[in-house]
Amino acid sequence: MSLINDVINKFCDSSLPDYPFSNILRHRIYLKYIKRIQRIKPLDLMVYNKEIAIQTLTKEYGWKPYPQKHFESRFTKFFEGYWLPERFGFDTRRVQFSSLILTNQLTRDEALEKLSKPSYDKEKIRDEFNYIASKLEINSSELEKYFNMPKYFYWDYKNQFSLFNFGAKVLQKIGVEKSIKR
Repeated sequence: MSLINDVINKFCDSSLPDYPFSNILRHRIYLKYIKRIQRIKPLDLMVYNKEIAIQTLTKEYGWKPYPQKHFESRFTKFFEGYWLPERFGFDTRRVQFSSLILTNQLTRDEALEKLSKPSYDKEKIRDEFNYIASKLEINSSELEKYFNMPKYFYWDYKNQFSLFNFGAKVLQKIGVEKSIKR
């Protein structure tokens, strides 16, 4: 919350009194270990095959697949396909392909081949830029200004990263959380 509050204090004229903030200590410690509330993720218990899902949706409902996950809207297509990779170097396909590789639905080489090509059409990106700007009710030069402005990261604001790291190490030490090896 300290990060959100710092951003609000620096950039907003008013606070967000009605916005329901959540405390990570409540979720990670109190609810899980003190109240013993378990999160159940039923979708994690199901076998998922992307191709079978596409075939079923197409056959049963006449659904038409789009070129990439979350490209069902022009905004998410622009944001995930252009803005994130070009501005921040973050390509959401890496996470999506990773899941498919782990479930043997895609090979690493196939994923690398797909990642070698941009997920947006370079010929049409200017039109998309103009469209998104109009939807945001700004002109494309203002959107361009946002695209090119200096980047800020969580460490540029007050945050609780060291507290999260400390808490994770304590939970790993006492054996209630697994460590993530990279």
